[in-house]
Amino acid sequence: MDSLRYWIVHMRIDGFRFDLASTLARELHEVDKLGAFFDIIHQDPVISQVKLIAEPWDLGAGGYQVGNFPVLWSEWNGKYRDCVRHFWKGDGGVVSEFATRFCGSSDLYEWSNRRPHASINFVTAHDGFTLHDLVSYNQKHNEANGENNRDGTDDNISWNCGAEGETNDKKILALREKKKRAFLATLILSQGAPMLRAGDEIGQTQRGNNNAYCQDNDISWLNWDLSEEEESLLKFTRRVTALFAEQPVFNRRRFFHGQLIQGDEAPEISWLDPSGATMSKEAWNKAEVRCLGVELFGGNIDVNERGEAINGDTMLLLFNADHGKPIPFVLPAPENGTPWELMFDTANPDAEVGGSVDKKYQLAPCSLVALCSRVPSEETTI
Repeated sequence: MDSLRYWIVHMRIDGFRFDLASTLARELHEVDKLGAFFDIIHQDPVISQVKLIAEPWDLGAGGYQVGNFPVLWSEWNGKYRDCVRHFWKGDGGVVSEFATRFCGSSDLYEWSNRRPHASINFVTAHDGFTLHDLVSYNQKHNEANGENNRDGTDDNISWNCGAEGETNDKKILALREKKKRAFLATLILSQGAPMLRAGDEIGQTQRGNNNAYCQDNDISWLNWDLSEEEESLLKFTRRVTALFAEQPVFNRRRFFHGQLIQGDEAPEISWLDPSGATMSKEAWNKAEVRCLGVELFGGNIDVNERGEAINGDTMLLLFNADHGKPIPFVLPAPENGTPWELMFDTANPDAEVGGSVDKKYQLAPCSLVALCSRVPSEETTI
């Protein structure tokens, strides 16, 4: 405790991420979320005021504790990582969980009165594949580590898009870039706190090594001499990050419940099928469904900690994880009457931003599209 206080008071550190944090909650053998460690943290007038982030698992039996840490704690959300990987890999039967994870994982955090920011969303981390390798390799390639490729996890939920590792096939390379953009946009715009692994924004590869901690060489180094594709990915990441900062519907302080916004006709959120209709119960449970949309309604969204109104625009995101043909997605009529404007299309990162969109949008395979309907209101505040 003295060490934590020292880093806060004297070194001005504003928070900590606890590695294998379930070990801190073990009382003899079992993990106890009411353990003495948490009591001490919560009662400390200094430590309890900073960011507390848990890696909510360890190597022991019962150590996987995602969603079980107490109030004040945020967690690396491993269930978010796995579900989003499954979805963009093209696996079926995951759209219902995908919607839950995109909306901040209320099933994991709301029961303990935590807010969406309790979910630290991530797709990749320092352990495991980089984002580039996630779409370039089916298996780990850790031969350089000297352990006969036995180290590192075998459960990567990855797909190489048709060739293992490096390739000159232009179709495969284009698919990989498109998938990387879809992963990044999903991560940044999901409710909760996005955690972006350094290097993923420029497409860093570790050549299929998913346990590169021991490699102090070009396997793990970042190369800032960027190719044209890497520059494009960085530019796209900046654009989506700016959209996240500009639109408060992506950074809500409370979980969605589909309720009416006070004073408005519209609900907070609506999930849509490609016909533009509200997703049916049957559609949520169909294994073949891989395409859906979500409308996040703007207007007077919330108030900030000072009681000031938070106003924003209405956003529409269209997800298509299918690898088949383009899907003509019927757009809902904007509630405020202003036309839909294109913010980005992961299948076409050079598409003109701000252009109005007709009643249907040709949604390319393995792509995510963001559209905006401007809400006439006071200046947006976050």
